Amino acid sequence: MNTVRLTTAQALVRFLANQYSERDGQEQRLIPGVWGIFGHGNVAGIGQALLQAATTREADLPYYLARNEQGMVHASVAYAKMRDRLATFACTASTGPGSTNMITGAALATTNRLPVLLLPSDMFATRAADPVLQQLEDTRGGDVTVNDAFRAVSKYFDRISRPEQLIPAALAAMRVLTDPVETGAVTLALPQDVQAEAYDWPVSFFRRRVWHVSRPVPEPSAVERAAALLRTARKPLIVAGGGTVYSGAETALRAFAEATGIPVADTHAGKGAVPWDHPYAVGGIGSTGSYAANEVAKEADVVLGIGTRYSDFTTASHTVFGNPDVTFVNLNVARLDAVKHSAEPLVADARLGIQALAGALADWEVEESYRRRTRELIAHTREVENECFAPDRNTGDLPAQTQILGALNEVLDDRAVVINAAGSMPGDLQQLWRARDPKAYHVEYAYSCMGYEVAAGVGAKMADPSREVVVLVGDGSYLMMAQEIVTMVSEGLKVIIVLVQNHGFASIGSLSESLGSQRFGTKYRYRDENSGHLNGDVLPVDLAANASSLGADVLHATTVDEFRSAMEKAKASDRTTVVHVETDLYGPNPPGHGWWDVPVSEVSALDTTQAAYETYAAHKHTQRHYL
Repeated sequence: MNTVRLTTAQALVRFLANQYSERDGQEQRLIPGVWGIFGHGNVAGIGQALLQAATTREADLPYYLARNEQGMVHASVAYAKMRDRLATFACTASTGPGSTNMITGAALATTNRLPVLLLPSDMFATRAADPVLQQLEDTRGGDVTVNDAFRAVSKYFDRISRPEQLIPAALAAMRVLTDPVETGAVTLALPQDVQAEAYDWPVSFFRRRVWHVSRPVPEPSAVERAAALLRTARKPLIVAGGGTVYSGAETALRAFAEATGIPVADTHAGKGAVPWDHPYAVGGIGSTGSYAANEVAKEADVVLGIGTRYSDFTTASHTVFGNPDVTFVNLNVARLDAVKHSAEPLVADARLGIQALAGALADWEVEESYRRRTRELIAHTREVENECFAPDRNTGDLPAQTQILGALNEVLDDRAVVINAAGSMPGDLQQLWRARDPKAYHVEYAYSCMGYEVAAGVGAKMADPSREVVVLVGDGSYLMMAQEIVTMVSEGLKVIIVLVQNHGFASIGSLSESLGSQRFGTKYRYRDENSGHLNGDVLPVDLAANASSLGADVLHATTVDEFRSAMEKAKASDRTTVVHVETDLYGPNPPGHGWWDVPVSEVSALDTTQAAYETYAAHKHTQRHYL
């Protein structure tokens, strides 16, 4: 057997540089590079291997320096999302806190079902130096390390305690990363001594490998059952999720909706699969959904879910589908999702499944009265949206956030990517953002992780430099993780960051008020000496100055018109630019058309909480299982 002597880290680098994914005849690098921050746990292992590869050109695996380990995972996930899960990055971190900083990113990746390869450094496999710096000692066993925390949030986990273990583990890692059903965070924990240990590796381990991402074909009998159920529908509804986009099923879905007359609602991950102004697009569905989508859902007798996992926001905590006889047909590549809500499952690739259903329903469509009803609901929804954008929308001296979103809608073209994850903006965006392109709406709302946005801007821009990338971030999320602005600058990436400052947590503040908790602990204020609460004067925080200190150009806006002007300047620039605008903490936000189950204290000494519990109990009464 032909072998080559390399360290474990050198072997891993050479292996990763030769991995490719393929779908529909299109090949691309599966792991185009490595994000990392070096410490004593990986600088002489993975760090040396990456240096050697770049110096000798024995492997093409570029290294990118991040500023926060969680941030580099977010950047990798955003890249994978833009690339339809066909490519992602590896992330290397040092032992201890460097590695555990990646756990939140791992949870986000797995929850969103997006691939990322994590390479946390680990304690000495030999235990020659025990305990080493940053080692957690566990009285229950000597083989426990902090990296065991990755097990719960990884789709595949392995610890490479001997060099030769890398061979099956690396192959298994690639299998999971390229499996649309099983994909998520994949973790290979690398003890720092094993990284530097040499082994005679089979040369065939490093051959060019192409991992074929399949499109599972729908079973004919399953198509027949699904079509038969849809034929009984008088008021059907399609719910398009992220799987629709990852499959590239947008054209098939639009044609299917037009032929059958079935209205299409979308989840956060599915927005853009059908353009916002398509005649059968009723908008976002669920807790923060549009009027049209939730009204259609209320009466729907058959719901066709395509590529959706039916999160509680999508179902408005199991209240949005109000028809007592509603039934479901779920088209999904994962059986886990296909059988939810006691559905008739159609386990298949979204695009192939839609095409199969279109053939089976070629002679069927909804009644004209239902098409007319859909058009009327959409027209009313447009009126609601336009009111949110209206010049007199704000109630105070500062513009409303909805007005800023309206202006942003106007100044960006259809291919611009808008990124958000947490706070009040996802709810506003689900109702108000007018996406025509399936990659234009990049809202991470499976994990809704504060701090995702800026780092995701790095990954999205790297995935498609031809697109304008706009990061929408509130002050709360910005303060969680803004340091990847430095990475944008160092890599020469042009990203626009819209920094919306309202001196508090607008989303949780509003939720707190509605639940009877009086916005307690949700404002950025000095502590009031009399009440003891954080409701004193506004803190003298200058986030614009902070962004400037990180290397970004900064523009200021105090009105909607100034914001439009600043955005035009930012678009014309070739540098990372932050547009800073203050908005009213108290909204107003778009009107609510759905519910979210956040339990309220059943007993309380506060009148506000007592009143909120009565409202909660009324909503809880409408909650149901779909059986």
